[in-house]
Amino acid sequence: MEQQVLDLLAATQLAAEAPRTDAESHLEQLYSNEAFPLSLVAIASHKQVPPNLRQSALLVLKTFVLKAWSSSLEEFTGQVLIGDANKEQIRQTLLAIVTSGDDDRKIVSLASYVISKIASADFPEAWPSLLPTLLHLVPRTNDSQLHGVLLVLGNLVEDGFDEEQFSESARELVKCLYDVSVDDGKKLTLRALAVSIFRACFDTIEMVLQNNKASATQFMNEAIDAWFPFFSNVIKLPLSEVPSEEDEMKGGQVVTDWRGVTALKIQVLKALEKISQIFPQLLSAQSLNSFSMTWEALQAHLGPYHAFYVEGDRQGRLEDADRLPYTLDFLILEELDFVQGLLKSTQVKRELEKQLESEPTSNGSYHVNWITQVMGTLVGYAQITAEEEALWEIDVNIFLSEETSETANYSPRNACADFVRKLCDWLPTQALDSLLGYTTSIFNDANSTWRVKESTLFMVKQIMDEFNGENRVIMPNVARAYIDHVQTVMHDSSDFLRARGFIVAGALVAASGDALNDMSPDFAQRSLNAITSDSAEVVKVACIRVLQDYLRSLPSPKARDLQVQTVTAVSGFLATQDLSDLTENEDLLDTLVETIKVAIMVDPSLCLEHPALDVLFTMASYGAQSFQTTMLVDEAFEAIAASIATKGPKAYSLLCDKVVPTLTGALDVGNLTEQATLSDMATSLLSRLAEHGPSPLPPNFVNPIMPKLYRLIYSSGEYALLTQSTTTIKYIIAHDHEQLFAWTDPETGKGGLEVVLLIIDHLLGPAVDDAAAAEVGSLAVELVEKAGSEKLGPYLLQLLQVVAVRLATAQNPGFIQNLALVFARLSHTNAQEVLDFLAQVQVEGPDGGTGLEVVMRKWLENSVHFSGYDDIRVNVLALATIFKLHDHRLSQIQVRGDLIIKDYGRIKTRSRAKQEPDQYSVIPVSLKLLKVLIQELATASSPIKPGVRCGVDGQADSDDEEWEDEPSTLDLGAPSTRAELMSYMDENRWNGRSWDDETQRYLSDFFAQISPDAEFQALYPQLTDAEKGILDTLRQAQARA
Repeated sequence: MEQQVLDLLAATQLAAEAPRTDAESHLEQLYSNEAFPLSLVAIASHKQVPPNLRQSALLVLKTFVLKAWSSSLEEFTGQVLIGDANKEQIRQTLLAIVTSGDDDRKIVSLASYVISKIASADFPEAWPSLLPTLLHLVPRTNDSQLHGVLLVLGNLVEDGFDEEQFSESARELVKCLYDVSVDDGKKLTLRALAVSIFRACFDTIEMVLQNNKASATQFMNEAIDAWFPFFSNVIKLPLSEVPSEEDEMKGGQVVTDWRGVTALKIQVLKALEKISQIFPQLLSAQSLNSFSMTWEALQAHLGPYHAFYVEGDRQGRLEDADRLPYTLDFLILEELDFVQGLLKSTQVKRELEKQLESEPTSNGSYHVNWITQVMGTLVGYAQITAEEEALWEIDVNIFLSEETSETANYSPRNACADFVRKLCDWLPTQALDSLLGYTTSIFNDANSTWRVKESTLFMVKQIMDEFNGENRVIMPNVARAYIDHVQTVMHDSSDFLRARGFIVAGALVAASGDALNDMSPDFAQRSLNAITSDSAEVVKVACIRVLQDYLRSLPSPKARDLQVQTVTAVSGFLATQDLSDLTENEDLLDTLVETIKVAIMVDPSLCLEHPALDVLFTMASYGAQSFQTTMLVDEAFEAIAASIATKGPKAYSLLCDKVVPTLTGALDVGNLTEQATLSDMATSLLSRLAEHGPSPLPPNFVNPIMPKLYRLIYSSGEYALLTQSTTTIKYIIAHDHEQLFAWTDPETGKGGLEVVLLIIDHLLGPAVDDAAAAEVGSLAVELVEKAGSEKLGPYLLQLLQVVAVRLATAQNPGFIQNLALVFARLSHTNAQEVLDFLAQVQVEGPDGGTGLEVVMRKWLENSVHFSGYDDIRVNVLALATIFKLHDHRLSQIQVRGDLIIKDYGRIKTRSRAKQEPDQYSVIPVSLKLLKVLIQELATASSPIKPGVRCGVDGQADSDDEEWEDEPSTLDLGAPSTRAELMSYMDENRWNGRSWDDETQRYLSDFFAQISPDAEFQALYPQLTDAEKGILDTLRQAQARA
């Protein structure tokens, strides 16, 4: 069979699609043949087979293992297709591949990955010898064999161990890794790999820490005592001989040593950072020593860094086949981040503050001290590299992304910016004064290059932003001293230094309060002039960006003087651009939109006289595909509409005359060109316009808009377009239903009321999915409230019936909430009529029954997930009103109750969850009503305070007094980080389910009123202890009041 499988593997790599897909299909059909996985592993183990086919065999084997090896694997498809004897043969063959010393690292890496997946299912029960075998091999293998063993150990640590398995083998494993790491006879990259695996152990140790803090802490204490001297030696270790560019091209021992030392130092720093995040107290005693030796290393590495990246153009950000970074720029990043993190240590702070106290100059200004030295080093690393210079010259978007701190390319320059901000947050005045002294020395030195000056001003910008963000104001004399240096570079020959000068001038104005008010108009005018006259595009966009600072900082009269000039300047800049390129220049487009937005908001009435909105809409049309641009345009237009609406109906009417033709025209263009994003943006802006409209709306508001929305809703199934169109109609009904009902569609002859009913019927139909129809319930409620039963007549009952039928099949939580609230609002005044009507409705389908059964079941089972203050209050009032009816029909309807908790004895994986789905008790609606209201009471009266971590005693957890801040770096792989991120998905954190006095008071009164009722007394024993506790707490509070 091996030859057959080999031929199929070769066919899967053909360029022609038909034979390739046919071969892939044949391979899947072989899954049920027990010889198939044996053939794959045999092919992978034969060195005579071409490497690409060996790799392909291992990839196919990996897929087979995930799907058909064990039911405990998440991607398992339902049937184990291999026997135990063949499993053992595959395990041993794979282990032989990774320990054979194979020179093809990809083969070894793939085999080790397959082993880790098998181990996650079989270790230790079915493969007890795996870890002992690996640990036994480590000291007995050559470097090539050791590489394979370490890869398997690394994959086991990351994917194969659970907490219990790790705890049993942790000491032996960590000791084994330590022995490799400190062995000078081993290759440096292997030692780095061992340190990397040691660092990966911390994720599991962190999970152990949550359940067994004492043992985890003791284990780490012992480990740190052993590892820290080694870590210190590696940090102090000088870089090896610097390879020339010719050496790097040829390879050789010089390059191997350079990369090995760099990789080892990087892994050591990563390990120390990880320890400081999980066990900060363990490093507190060594924090000052760590700070000193890492800072010395940073200073020593500045020369090679400049030679590589500032003066030269060496390639950075490189990793080897084992994902170990080995370039100098990565090392600098780790050193900067680690030193910045150490600034949190009380020991470090105390020592540095003591040095400051002993080093003041005669005038009390800290000009020559350790802060000045730090600034010098940071300025050195923050200089524009040759690569950045080349990229910025051809793509101004990269320059802008850095200025807005939205770049994904985290470089030493960004790390230096973070460092100086942290320093400024701790010692604002000293940092500001020391940087001023350093800046003065740089600008007074005739030998200072443009890069040094630009980097210095870049640091100044970070401090200005920090002061501005914290609402601090710099002293006038300091602001003027800085501004003197800035003015000297506004006419420099370097484009980037000129651009930096304009940017820092704006930051100084923003951070200095009124100190520079006399100079601000002049600086703003210089920026406006540069937009039209400067030859460099980077300077032009820098000036456009900095106009935002001037417009926000200047007094209103002076800012208004700049309004028209700013819009004109941006419009003129746009005229010089190829507008079709704007769709790819997102950062530039966002900068232009934000500047126009800020200019308009100085006095939004400008829009009524000046073509500012035309400029905004032009940019919006080209940026419709960008989420960020769309959001900025939406925010800008909403602010404009809201502001102008406050000026009265006449101003709002003028705004409508100006924008409605443009927006409806955009709908036509979007429809003709099939640009859904353009139509989405237009409907969103129309929704904002209608939302802030007066009552009544301008006389001709409905006529040009409704025909477009009517056609769009029927012709599109796109989520954003349908929801925004539905919302727009809802706002029109809310503000001026009379105008809508008086309108007649010119094409069909149908009246406005009939059109809205048809729209609701369409949105509730099966052709529209839940998400796209998410706002139809709100539209239906608005229609019922404004039209009333008099105008709706028999259509009212038909409308409610359609809502009930659609609710039966709804799955989207937002859609369920929207539909349920139709009945909730009606129940406020007509609860009994609503129940009687629903009892007469029949809903077909597997989830069918009477309308009362369907609606109450879906409503109550999803009620606790409702979001929004107003909707929650409406819901609570409706449910309480229904409960007080004591309708006997409710006690006969069974709904889902509480989750039945089962102890599985291990983590419930996704595959296990599929096999054993959650089960719930079954209870009557009357009891469910009570439970939901009790839960709402607990939520309304228990404020959630995000961001406060509490220990078991309810106090803020503060095990370590030495480290006073959160980690400065975020490890996305850490369990605590994943848990923190997952907590952001907790609806209770964001959906308004926090302290709500009004709802809390209503529910308190409600439970006081119903406590004597016979139905309540009968249901009370069926409540859980927790629910009874909530009511008991309420009674005690009411008794004390």
